Amino acid sequence: MGDIWGGNVDSASKLPLLLCIVAFIVTFVITRIIVRLIRSGRGPFKDNTVGGVHVHHVVPGLFLMIAGGLIAIGGIGTGWDNFAGVVFGMGLALVLDEFALILHLQDVYWEEEGRLSVDAVFVLAGVMLLLLIADSPFGINVNRSQASLRIVFLILIAIDLTMAAICAAKGKLGTAVAGIAVPLFAYVGAIRVARPDSPWAKRAYAKHPKRMEKSKKREVDFDARWRTKVSRFQDFVAGTFIGEGS
Repeated sequence: MGDIWGGNVDSASKLPLLLCIVAFIVTFVITRIIVRLIRSGRGPFKDNTVGGVHVHHVVPGLFLMIAGGLIAIGGIGTGWDNFAGVVFGMGLALVLDEFALILHLQDVYWEEEGRLSVDAVFVLAGVMLLLLIADSPFGINVNRSQASLRIVFLILIAIDLTMAAICAAKGKLGTAVAGIAVPLFAYVGAIRVARPDSPWAKRAYAKHPKRMEKSKKREVDFDARWRTKVSRFQDFVAGTFIGEGS
């Protein structure tokens, strides 16, 4: 454990990134708990309003991100980069938790579209974890003098992220997130047919009815086998959306 910490985190100057990831995940979890308590009317928490205006938590999130970024690049002094990582991670979680609101420019937090925020959080968490192990992916330590080997690893990481992006474009966000950590998932997901309502299918299958028909059949099979389980997990993380009731 000490070797992992010394080689992958401490000596690689990745402690700020590690603290950012921890702050990001913890803040997201706490935020989701608080907003669900507010929605259910339990606990001491209430919506934050100023002058009758509902101040969404994306606003303090932006301020925290600005503060963390300025501290990180301001050269204040040794040790402040760790503090900056924590502050930036907290702000990032608050902003991405309302990513769907920013995208749609309306409050869709408890709508089905609001689940995009959770998808964005999981994707970014996967990317940050990948960055954390970039110097030693899959537990393989790479000597900094081995430039060619480091380039190979960087190329493999780039390919992995590309495959994950293709999965996301095909409407397979869960596979994209899993593929960031385990590349095999991303490769398989990128090769397989896209979901019928995905941007990839709408663009690539428009003139290929057989592919679209295959995509729709796969979607029906997936719904029959996995949709209930996936929906339960989404409800556990994001809460039920308004259309389904509280």
